[in-house]
Amino acid sequence: MSLDVKGVFELIKEKNIQMVDMRFTDMPGTWQHFSLPSGMLSESDFTDGMGFDGSSIRGFQVINESDMLVVPDPSTAFVDPMLKIPTLAIFCDIRDPITGEPYSRDPRYIARKAEAYLKQTGIADTAYFGPEAEFFLFTDVRFDQNSHSGYYFVDSEEAIWNSGADRHGKNLGYRPRHKEGYFPCPPLDTLQDIRSQIVLNMIAAGIEVEIHHHEVATAGQCEIDMRFSPLLVMADRLILYKYIVKNTAHQLGYTATFMPKPLFGDNGSGMHTHQSLWKDGEPLFFDESKYALLSDMARYYIGGILKHAPALLAFCAPTTNSYRRLVPGFEAPINLVYSQRNRSAAVRIPTYSSSPKARRIEFRAPDAMCNPYLSFAAMLMAGLDGIKNRIEPPPPLDVDIYELSPEEKADIKGTPGSLSESLDALEADQAFLMEGNVFTEDLISTYLDYKRTETVQMSLRPHPYEFFLYYDG
Repeated sequence: MSLDVKGVFELIKEKNIQMVDMRFTDMPGTWQHFSLPSGMLSESDFTDGMGFDGSSIRGFQVINESDMLVVPDPSTAFVDPMLKIPTLAIFCDIRDPITGEPYSRDPRYIARKAEAYLKQTGIADTAYFGPEAEFFLFTDVRFDQNSHSGYYFVDSEEAIWNSGADRHGKNLGYRPRHKEGYFPCPPLDTLQDIRSQIVLNMIAAGIEVEIHHHEVATAGQCEIDMRFSPLLVMADRLILYKYIVKNTAHQLGYTATFMPKPLFGDNGSGMHTHQSLWKDGEPLFFDESKYALLSDMARYYIGGILKHAPALLAFCAPTTNSYRRLVPGFEAPINLVYSQRNRSAAVRIPTYSSSPKARRIEFRAPDAMCNPYLSFAAMLMAGLDGIKNRIEPPPPLDVDIYELSPEEKADIKGTPGSLSESLDALEADQAFLMEGNVFTEDLISTYLDYKRTETVQMSLRPHPYEFFLYYDG
């Protein structure tokens, strides 16, 4: 449902809406909000905006230039299924109150500019994205870090490590072993009804859901897949997706995390991101005469993704924890090659259908900790750079890369080994992002500064495993 301003007020009346919630996204990708009684909302708010303190939002303004405006986008309004008080939530854009121009560091504005640049190139008019976001549902989480201690503890009732737990004198078993959580039916899969409730809440909020299932890891790892949508729409939906997952879990006594690697020794959570370009309603990535039915354009798009992958991962795998996932042995896509079926390749070509409309590429390195506005825009810009410059990717590899000899693997490039490496890559390789003024030097430098602070803070703190390794040395 896409509303105009008049439609918003009609929906408020029809649904007896009591509160209107204005929501926008900070630079790391967290949803921020404030609320007003529905009677206080006016038509002028959709043009003039509403003020807020930008200096209190991560990655936004300094304190002496703190005033900013949020401008609600009426086409995004929906009734929030997670709140008891009837509330209409609206995605907002950010503007400068003095110039009235869109704010250069507003992530949603970057996504808008990426879509506009795509049309400007004449290559295509629509970029479709379909992320497969994975997450864990735990029943307990505790963590702390201070001057004299540091620890984390997570638990899941269905985890294999609870097979010997005393549950008031009994234990019913039925727990997926490590790496055996993919697709088992209940009672091994204890989360069927919870995922179904999450899906129903998503549908109520306007998200088109295709499928849900348990994922590989033992302790409550899940996946819910949305139907593909244009870039900006899908970025909005991923923000909403995470909100609904977290809130439904919380209401049902669980805690959800999109951390890529919360468990040692089991599979991590990624966000395989399907992408395709269309023009005048026709798909552009299909050619029945070529490898994997991929057109030259699709192959060049892959070439751009793989060439710029180290820099892309600064946005697409944006946490220090992301690189705990991007390691060999856990189906992790660490090899900068492409393949029809090889899931350790950074880019995979799904082969489930030979339909031209289903022809797409799947970039497997991202995770759902990313800011989708920035990461989707960055992926599109890398792909377009590949198309414009006819960048050939390395030859496709359909073999088990882990079984290759060292000599055979010598020329295969890998993903960066840390967030610091990805940030260094972005600092060195950012010109492709600034084509068409989609990304700006100001945004990239602010992002780099913010993320480097995270890496420094991690490096300053002793790790619990260091005590195991070194305490008696």
